[in-house]
Amino acid sequence: MRYIILFGALALSFSAEAHRAWIKPDATVISKENAWVTFEAAVSNEIFARDHVAFRLNGVVALAPNGQPLELQNAHTGKLRSVFDLQLTENGTYKVVTASKNLQARWVDANGERQFWPGRGVTPKPGDFEREVPKQAQDLTITEYSRRIETFVTNGAPSDTVLAPTNQGFEVVPVTHPNDLYAGETADFKVLFDGKPVAGAEVTVIREGMRYRAQQEEQTVTSNGAGEFSVTWTEAGQYFMEAEYQDDQGKAPATQRRGSYGAVFEVL
Repeated sequence: MRYIILFGALALSFSAEAHRAWIKPDATVISKENAWVTFEAAVSNEIFARDHVAFRLNGVVALAPNGQPLELQNAHTGKLRSVFDLQLTENGTYKVVTASKNLQARWVDANGERQFWPGRGVTPKPGDFEREVPKQAQDLTITEYSRRIETFVTNGAPSDTVLAPTNQGFEVVPVTHPNDLYAGETADFKVLFDGKPVAGAEVTVIREGMRYRAQQEEQTVTSNGAGEFSVTWTEAGQYFMEAEYQDDQGKAPATQRRGSYGAVFEVL
């Protein structure tokens, strides 16, 4: 299998580093000709705050309702956030996504020091894994790591072409259309790893405006045996969803696999 790196310096785990990476549109449901939508992207401690670092846009892809890629317009990366625009020239549902699948390794060297590969901020080149990770080492653990971050925007009538699973890596697939969400209603999702449902994925949903309330008010659910879970939207607003999963079914040379997912949804 060929592993690719799309995140560059972004190799942070949601839970391990307490940072959340997100891509947020100004609005997700629009109805006008040649509409424009502005997006911002960041890695933050607080949901939708700009308090850590900008999310790099290399590897971010926008897909039109027919599944074809679109150019990001007016893209700019600053110190704490990146921004870009999309022109929605067609009716239907668009997806903005970045995804990666790569190997990670850790071991203890001959001096008793813990080693990690790839190092923080390092984008490996083909062949680096074979050259830099020892075949035999104390406490050697190799993990197949899959990550996906996405959001959805609809102009006019919603469509479902871009909602189809890729069956590559870790995915959370909307069963309820992601731009047809309303306060007080329940939306259904399905968790897949390489196209197969997984049970036991931990999912957390947090509503915007954390700094303006005393409690985080997150919802936490777990996917069932069919990979399914549901979320009831308590109030209108934009929500951040993160999901994580790990098991011992990694493909060789990995013995483990781990997936993480982040998405932004708007509830009307």
